[in-house]
Amino acid sequence: MHAMQYKIILPDNYDMSLVRKRVEENGAKTDNFQGLLFKAYLISEKVQGAISNSYSPLYIWENSEGMNQFIFAGFYDNIIHDFGWQTIQIGIPLTINLADCFSDATYLLEHTITIPEQQSLSVVPNKLLNIQETLPENSIGKFIVYNPDKWQAVVFGLYAEKPDQNKASLYEILHISTH
Repeated sequence: MHAMQYKIILPDNYDMSLVRKRVEENGAKTDNFQGLLFKAYLISEKVQGAISNSYSPLYIWENSEGMNQFIFAGFYDNIIHDFGWQTIQIGIPLTINLADCFSDATYLLEHTITIPEQQSLSVVPNKLLNIQETLPENSIGKFIVYNPDKWQAVVFGLYAEKPDQNKASLYEILHISTH
C-alpha cells in the first residue's frame, strides 16, 4: 500500500470556487480507479481560518500499479497543465481504520509529527497510535502514514461534521473516490 499527496499552495486571493468547480466536474473520474483504495479531494481556505488556500488531493493506493498508471499514463498531466510541476509526497500507511461510511466524510484533520532520531524504532507505532487517539472523537476513519525518507508521520482523521482542530490542519473534503 502507498499514500500519495501533492499540496498546491494557491495565492491568498485565489478564487477557490475554481477548484470546487474542477472537482465537481472531474472528481468522479477517479471513482473505481484501478488500484485506488480512496482519493480525498482536499482544500483549505484562508477565509475559513487556514494558513493558506490550497488544493491537496490525498490518495491511498492498494498497489503501485495503480499509482504508476495515474502518474505516468496522462492523468497527472492535468495537474501539471493547470498548476505546474508539483512535488508528490509518498508515504507508507502504518494503519488504516475506515468505517463503512467513511466516504461520507466532509472534513479531514492532518497532524504531522517528526520522528526523532533514536536507538530503537520499536516504540514509534505505539506513540503514533497514542497521538491518533488525541484526535477528536466521532471520526469515521483514521489512518497513519509515515515517510522514513523525511522521518515524519502524519495522523489523519476523517469526519462527517466539522471537528475541533486541536493542533491539526483542517481540510474540507469536496469528494471521495473509492474503488
